[in-house]
Amino acid sequence: MALYLLFESSSGYSLFHAYGLDEIGQNTEAVRNSVLDLNRFGKVVKLVAFHPFSSALDALNQCNAISEGLMTEELRNFLEINLPKVKEGKKAKFSLGVAEPKVGSQIFEVTKIPCQSNEFVLELLRGVRLHFDKFIKDLKPSDLEKAQLGLGHSYSRAKVKFNVNRVDNMVIQAIFLLDTLDKDVNSFSMRVREWYSWHFPELAKIINDNYLYAKIAKLVENKSDLSETNIPELSELVGDEEKAKEIVEAAKASMGQDLSPVDLINVQQFAQRVINLSEYRKNLYEYLVTKMNDIAPNLASLIGEVVGARLISHAGSLSNLAKCPSSTLQILGAEKALFRALKTKGNTPKYGLIFHSSFIGRASSKNKGRIARYLANKCSIASRIDCFSEVNTSVFGQKLREQVEERLDFYDKGVAPRKNVDVMKVAIESVLNDVTEEDAGEFHFSFACCTTWFAVGLIAITLCTKADGQQIDEPSLKKSKKKKSKGENEDGEPMAVDEPNQVTDAEPETEKKKKRQKSEEQQDNAVLDGLNGQDTKQNGIAKKKKKKSHNKPDNDAEAQDVTQEKTKKKTKSKLQDE
Repeated sequence: MALYLLFESSSGYSLFHAYGLDEIGQNTEAVRNSVLDLNRFGKVVKLVAFHPFSSALDALNQCNAISEGLMTEELRNFLEINLPKVKEGKKAKFSLGVAEPKVGSQIFEVTKIPCQSNEFVLELLRGVRLHFDKFIKDLKPSDLEKAQLGLGHSYSRAKVKFNVNRVDNMVIQAIFLLDTLDKDVNSFSMRVREWYSWHFPELAKIINDNYLYAKIAKLVENKSDLSETNIPELSELVGDEEKAKEIVEAAKASMGQDLSPVDLINVQQFAQRVINLSEYRKNLYEYLVTKMNDIAPNLASLIGEVVGARLISHAGSLSNLAKCPSSTLQILGAEKALFRALKTKGNTPKYGLIFHSSFIGRASSKNKGRIARYLANKCSIASRIDCFSEVNTSVFGQKLREQVEERLDFYDKGVAPRKNVDVMKVAIESVLNDVTEEDAGEFHFSFACCTTWFAVGLIAITLCTKADGQQIDEPSLKKSKKKKSKGENEDGEPMAVDEPNQVTDAEPETEKKKKRQKSEEQQDNAVLDGLNGQDTKQNGIAKKKKKKSHNKPDNDAEAQDVTQEKTKKKTKSKLQDE
């Protein structure tokens, strides 16, 4: 059977014919050794046809189709023209070797051309790739390298399909910078307070805000120049005229030292730096809020922009966070405490980064763990919707937040919350009403892509809500765990998992007593059977002994008769002698 090779290069499609190859004697190692020698390899593999790409865009489209395992019309026409035609109802006397099995299956489905992809074919294609510039005339190695480089760059840019406004790396960098700015602004503000307190120590007690303190220090400069004419300016900064008067009066009776003009200039410059950093921190926070609303609007509306950004940053990306189960998301950020608890066999942590959410702070001490678990479930659902949905909406996050609020009310006041399925139906309906027809099609497609994640999240949430809504007795819970560990009933049928509300209805006491009595009776019967066996053995032994004892008296009587005869004989003998 003849073998043809399809080779996809950056410059076009090429078809090669492999001559003189015996199917039985196909040795991969021999081919691997002969690939390096062009003289030997050129006798076996020869070029049949070459079809160059018309443009760089055409090359990119063909490359994307090959990578996805699809056959384009251009490739189909190229193969039908250059390969031998197969008559209807007969098998082909040749096969086509391809590098990608998916492409081969697509070619066979459409054109009925038999394809193969194995180690032997891959070694031949490796040789073709090595000597490709020698097979095609007027093709320089430099031209081939340029085509490969250009196609590689365009393919990598097209392969990374993302929306520029939804790059989660910007959120990760912004939250890192925000944390470092908070530390730097706090340390610099304390340094400004200590430095300027040598000159005006009373100001630190009047003004508590660091940003406002730096502004006033820059405005006042020298306390001796401060007078009642500066009260309007101070009142604009402070926002209170009484505080402005208090500052002026404190400056008149201040116990601070006088500073030289050079020292005052340095203090003013440093205070200006602190002011600039504080303003930049505010702008960065606004930027983070806008980016979170673009990237993860549902997560931001549920748990807040800063906490949501910390979760994304700690997980590495939004997709990684969406892949995390809710149990992992709950303790995300508390890894050290978790491993320490596992090592020391202590209590594991109940929450990690989600502790900074306001929901956990509002819950009572006994319900903090329960609300943390519930909040982690909702955050998991929100992150999956944000990751896999192409429609930018925060409706789901708002509905999930309402559910958390209802759960808090349920823990505090006992008000029954709504079911999760009903809330999600209302959210989906509101989203479909808001989006346009084109966006609705995209929403249906993206929502279908994330149905698996979403369904898993819904199931987990509903189970957790049932578990949280019912108060389970500890002994009945232990019994249910024992039943689950056994896995089967006494009849041999697999046990169904008990729901939390069914655990409270445990077995009645009468049934327990009956079971205990049966087990005790069985044990007593077994013991009696054992004792009966021992009694039978002992009776047998006793009978044997009795038989022996019955036999013993007969033997004794015979012995007595023998002795009596002997004595009679002796007496007779003595009498005869006399």
